[in-house]
Amino acid sequence: MSTFEAATGDGPELPAAETGQRPREVRAAFEGLLQIRRLTDGQATRPAAWERRQPVRAVALALEAAGQPPSAVNDSGTRTATGYRVLAGDRPGTAVVEWLGPPGAGAAHQEEPALTACATVLERLGWDALLYRGPRGRRFLEVEPAP
Repeated sequence: MSTFEAATGDGPELPAAETGQRPREVRAAFEGLLQIRRLTDGQATRPAAWERRQPVRAVALALEAAGQPPSAVNDSGTRTATGYRVLAGDRPGTAVVEWLGPPGAGAAHQEEPALTACATVLERLGWDALLYRGPRGRRFLEVEPAP
């Protein structure tokens, strides 16, 4: 039995044989996250302490549970799917969400509406998600727990 890991957008595409099981695993992990929130804070509207310590995992789980598609890479590191990518932010307790895809897939043209949709998901779950324009004009979200 393997340990569940939320898709950060830097892993392989899920094999077709696992697509039926993956949604159940994501749903169970997300329900567990909400239960932890309710038990530790009495509500499910703010990130729990473990989420604050592991924002990449928490943000990736929230996006995957909401049905946002993760990007993916092959063994050589080439992007094979368009979607979100979550990585650690420059400051502790923060994450960055990018919208990436294979060369020529048009991810740069999709990023503003796609990242806005990601921000909406995260803000409903108690995260502040601010949209910025980075190097070469590419947009990204900087995500941190709301105060």
